[in-house]
Amino acid sequence: MSSMLEKLRLHSVLLALLMMALFGCQSISSPKEDALYHELGGTKGIEQIVDIFIYEIGENEVVVHHFEDTDIDRFREKQIEHLCVLSGGPCEYTGDDMIESHLGMNITETEFNSMTNSLITALDKAGVSLGARNRLLSILAAMRGEIIYR
Repeated sequence: MSSMLEKLRLHSVLLALLMMALFGCQSISSPKEDALYHELGGTKGIEQIVDIFIYEIGENEVVVHHFEDTDIDRFREKQIEHLCVLSGGPCEYTGDDMIESHLGMNITETEFNSMTNSLITALDKAGVSLGARNRLLSILAAMRGEIIYR
């Protein structure tokens, strides 16, 4: 069962990347509409997603070591801002850029994929639709190069 779930998650990530390649990625700095924001449940929905995501990170043995010295309250706040902005919501992201915040972490592809799986789990647990989930993942996938091997 776990193997099948992992295959489905990997398939979803690959599908999102394919969709991004085929249709282009909408600008992550200034989304043109707020439909995704509303599909994620607005600010309350995004807060729920981030809270579940933080729990999932804590259970993720592959990546949890990267968060040992992290101010979790600040991390939560910046994740909420970031997802809000990326989904077209009425927020302002006040955190560091992706390259700066991942500098020196040397995140591997395996760790990046593991974090993606933790996010997929959080989105599923929060009841986010498959379409909204894949649109968000395609936006986030565009930042992959700013995160891994830094």
